Amino acid sequence: MARRALILVEGHPRGTGLLYVQAARRLGLHPIILSADPARYDYIAAESLEAIRVDTENLDALIRECSRLGATYDIAGITSDRESVYATVGKLCRHFELPGPDPASIERCCDKFTQRQLLAEAGVPIPAYRLATNATDVEGSAADVGLPVVLKPAVGAGSRGVRLCRNMDELSEHTTYLLSGQYIWRSSPRILVEEFAQGPYYSVEIMGNEVIGIGAADLGHQPYFVFRECTHPAPLTDDEYKRIADISQSCLRALGLGWGPTGIELRWTKRGPVVIEVNPRLSGTPTPQLSQLAYGVDLITEHIKLVIGDEWNLRRRHSHAAAARILVPDRDGTLDWIGGESRAAALSGVAEVKFYVEPNTPIVRKGDSRDWIGHVIAASPSTAQTKATLQQAIDLIGWSITPFPAIGE
Repeated sequence: MARRALILVEGHPRGTGLLYVQAARRLGLHPIILSADPARYDYIAAESLEAIRVDTENLDALIRECSRLGATYDIAGITSDRESVYATVGKLCRHFELPGPDPASIERCCDKFTQRQLLAEAGVPIPAYRLATNATDVEGSAADVGLPVVLKPAVGAGSRGVRLCRNMDELSEHTTYLLSGQYIWRSSPRILVEEFAQGPYYSVEIMGNEVIGIGAADLGHQPYFVFRECTHPAPLTDDEYKRIADISQSCLRALGLGWGPTGIELRWTKRGPVVIEVNPRLSGTPTPQLSQLAYGVDLITEHIKLVIGDEWNLRRRHSHAAAARILVPDRDGTLDWIGGESRAAALSGVAEVKFYVEPNTPIVRKGDSRDWIGHVIAASPSTAQTKATLQQAIDLIGWSITPFPAIGE
């Protein structure tokens, strides 16, 4: 009998990619990585994984490779945790008559302008927005919406290219960055100019049509939107939870989602919850870990079960408080050392300590998720205890960055 294989198209090099591999193996599956650049993934060698180089943006190339693999393996399912290839994965699943997301819904959702239009038509509360393709459009749109505004690429993930512009100088500076060739576009340049919705930030984790949990997040210092801390569950009243859950269901209906994982980001403003973004995929690290620690639901394992046609179990097994602190440097330069991992990990209540960088790594902050250099996760029966443990762990971790020499030195 042929070995059952799970095809993983790309993955997050330092996030959920390895978690998918480990979950697949626990389910008795043989994980196979398809990637345009397998060398990006350190865990391929560490886990002795089968990996194949293929153009993962080319549907025909993926079909050929999966057909070839099908002669050796019983392909149980195909999936990905990468938004940029998720619609293609949906098309791949349809070709092989395997369970998968609706590619048209994924494509509509990944285009943030189309997403905004569909949410607005359905009456979902969202920030005021305009679409711009050049500097004149951006300036006019900002005047219409009113400063401060958030500029973001219409297609993208990980907060790349996203910035709060509080005045015309910042607006001009960031517009130049986006349109002058410094920013790498995945599609033709289109910029969303959005009202800056202010208030507490929440993230909703959904599997199918079921809200698994709602977390609270701190996005750190403006003008960028880099996650610094996440806590599950969020401190909400029953009424607040219901309002956020109801709006989340409205998002699924408006966007034709409801198969597999969805992550929704909101802010609670003066007019109540306002949807910032709907992501038609599983949220990245540390969300899956927090969901498992807080609710006892392994989102990655349950997603794979859906992908291979097995019955999933989304029942909450317990109710704890889990929190993660993201390690973010405060300067550019060369990382001399980073340490304290083992001492922090030894603390009771600490679930995970992970560094993404090694000494002698150049640190160049970009104002997005690529700035992360590690994370610490803790859990306990109470939020206060979890927060205290998390801070104890953070206090044991340190690093040193030597600034780059000034030009001319």
